[in-house]
Amino acid sequence: MTSLKFHFAIHGERLAIARLAPDAAMPAWARGSFVSSTRTPAELSIVCAARHVPLDVVQVRDRLALGIEGTVSMAAVGIMASLCTALANARVSVFVLATYDTDWILISVDSFDAARGALEALGHRVSGELPAI
Repeated sequence: MTSLKFHFAIHGERLAIARLAPDAAMPAWARGSFVSSTRTPAELSIVCAARHVPLDVVQVRDRLALGIEGTVSMAAVGIMASLCTALANARVSVFVLATYDTDWILISVDSFDAARGALEALGHRVSGELPAI
């Protein structure tokens, strides 16, 4: 378990996690202030504002992104394990994204209170407003 304490900020819009065919072109609706795409031999996954994703696309909606403020060293060990263990113990399902500088945990809007409680119990801070529908 890590002894580091983090400040998590809530991203300001509700997100969707969409799944497309592995050979699909990057869609025009994959836009906004938070966009992540990952292509593997099995799929193209896209995370972006739920309002941009067409309803006929395979997706999970109403996700919140909790971002660790600042830079997380790529040499750090056990951070996600510690965070995900606490969230799992609180029965919160997660979708984790990493960028060069930091990490993001996506959770269901419905799980926010449980997630905040689990993170704060570890000594972390969560700030920001839940984004409107």
